[in-house]
Amino acid sequence: MSDSNILSVSDLFKSFGQGSDKKSIIDGLSFNLKRGECYGLLGPNGAGKTTTLRLCLGLTAPDSGEITLAGHAVPIEARAARLRIGVVPQSDNLDPDFTVQENLLVFGRYFGMRDQAIRERIPMLLDFANLTAKKDAQIGELSGGMKRRLTLARSLVNDPELIFMDEPTTGLDPQARHMIWERLKTLLSEGKTIFLTTHFMDEAERLCDRLAVIDHGRLIAEGAPQQLIAQHIESQVIEIYGEGATAWAQQFKQSESTRTERSGETIFCYTNQPQPLLDSLHHASGLRYLHRPANLEDLFLKLTGREMRD
Repeated sequence: MSDSNILSVSDLFKSFGQGSDKKSIIDGLSFNLKRGECYGLLGPNGAGKTTTLRLCLGLTAPDSGEITLAGHAVPIEARAARLRIGVVPQSDNLDPDFTVQENLLVFGRYFGMRDQAIRERIPMLLDFANLTAKKDAQIGELSGGMKRRLTLARSLVNDPELIFMDEPTTGLDPQARHMIWERLKTLLSEGKTIFLTTHFMDEAERLCDRLAVIDHGRLIAEGAPQQLIAQHIESQVIEIYGEGATAWAQQFKQSESTRTERSGETIFCYTNQPQPLLDSLHHASGLRYLHRPANLEDLFLKLTGREMRD
């Protein structure tokens, strides 16, 4: 593994089940995380994101392939590797029997830290999570946003080099999400590395230096968000709403630079030359439309499809 890489995954395979019930979850996955970057892992439900994280953490053994985490071979040296990382799981698993600061103290002991060293870090962690006033509160007294911030603070107890974050803002209101984003940006500015899975495309676009899109356990695209958008998607999108949207789309003569998709009652027109469409819509009655630049969600839907995944 290069010194610039804190995590290296090479030709990873993982299946579950046996015989005719055997199902491939990870199928030849390879990627690297550079130190100091935020790397996003995107994919629909069932694409293999959480399994990938478990493999990288040494919680699940691969069928084949190589993983090197913080200089350690995983899963053989997973315990040593995990001493140098932090984890924010999908669901908060805080201990309800302890107060806010007691949760931090007890968690620090799992890393072999002395109580004095943990106590010296607790005020900084509480301030980081904006929970100083709640230090003696029971977990049941906290809001969902507070619990999420405490889980983030807890992942920093051991001053990790790399933080794994599995959908860290799911279920939060916009204010709480934005606060978490600001905290993550602070960590990146301090030189931490973040491995992020998320279903929020705006979150990935805001935070990630690079990202990978996976589906059925395979890597289907990797790069900087804006680079991937420019590479795979037309530059402009026009969303058309209303009962007459389908009829308009059928009548409008598309140029070679226009691609049209339908989702429910909405028509999506992807184009590098939006003006002819806008002129046509301006003269159409009973239609509402939105003209915007292409974004990461457009890329994601093009690569993975619009069908629902369970």
